[in-house]
Amino acid sequence: MKIAMVGQFPPHVGGVGVHIHTLSKELVKQGHEVYVITYPHKNIQDIDGIHVIGTKGLNIPGVRGLMFKKNAKKALENLLEKEDIDIIHGHYLFPAGAAAVEVGNDHKIKTYVTAHGSDMFEVYKKQPIMRSTLKNVLKKADVVLAVSNALRHEIIATGVSGISEKTRLSWNSVDIDKFSPNTNDSFKKEFNLEDKPIVLFVGNLIKRKNVESLLEAKKIAYGDYYLVVVGDGPLYKKLKNKVEDENIRDVIFTGSRTDVENIIPSCDVLVLPSFSESFGLVLIEALACGKPVIGSNVGGITEIITDDVGLLVDPNKISSIASAIDNVITDDELRNFLSSNARERAIDFSKVNIPYDEVEK
Repeated sequence: MKIAMVGQFPPHVGGVGVHIHTLSKELVKQGHEVYVITYPHKNIQDIDGIHVIGTKGLNIPGVRGLMFKKNAKKALENLLEKEDIDIIHGHYLFPAGAAAVEVGNDHKIKTYVTAHGSDMFEVYKKQPIMRSTLKNVLKKADVVLAVSNALRHEIIATGVSGISEKTRLSWNSVDIDKFSPNTNDSFKKEFNLEDKPIVLFVGNLIKRKNVESLLEAKKIAYGDYYLVVVGDGPLYKKLKNKVEDENIRDVIFTGSRTDVENIIPSCDVLVLPSFSESFGLVLIEALACGKPVIGSNVGGITEIITDDVGLLVDPNKISSIASAIDNVITDDELRNFLSSNARERAIDFSKVNIPYDEVEK
């Protein structure tokens, strides 16, 4: 079969891109042909047998999404003139999902959309002007996929006609060969972090990820550790300035990295203190590396972290975050116990789910 995906894709970084890449690789492995239409980037190229099509446009906040919807639709139309596409799959309800369903409906092609979290938890809930647009995407899609039960319930709560029947759970998955325990200490050496435990955050530096609370927790911690922040985003400069202005010790910002699979094994615990989270892909990546995890008691995080692999915290309470980190890094018995179960928990998410009715499972 020939499948056209629309959404974020490498070299762009982020959970959506990882998800599309993982699914596409499995489809190619099974003998299907996959085309991915993604955002503009100077280094767009085919990878892992996947045909990658970059669009034109400007990366300007507020304009980027609208431009991508228009340009992704055009790219899809061009693709359909050359290839007999069987399935269109939009990842993230807007703009990718909107482009996918409009073209799919016009050409009578089965169209799937995957909601990845912030499209519902952030855009739908906090931007009323976008609600009718997102509802329209949900209405037009033949099948709606949600990456966690929490997200599925959120989608069904929109009340779109027939939404409950066509909305399905489709977990994110982790490559347990790529993410695995290893003794590579190159990251520790790169930043000279070999004398203390490492507490790691990986993700976009946006308000929802709640990194500022990690910095506040560091200020009141009784344990002595390095806090390593891997990622970039609009709050990068503000967070770095906070560390300098308030003299918060032993905090390292690495910026965006493409070698996360080599960084996670160096840490002692990974923390995701988000205010909202549909899933938390980095959590299962850390578990696959045999690391204990700490996450907020919200959304899809609660579907990943069990008592034998990590701790849940209140993202609104600095003391809750600080206490959980201190407990894990200072209690060797607890940390070793959580670590011993981590890899096995990750295996629960290791199978790539092919969500299409048309593809034999």
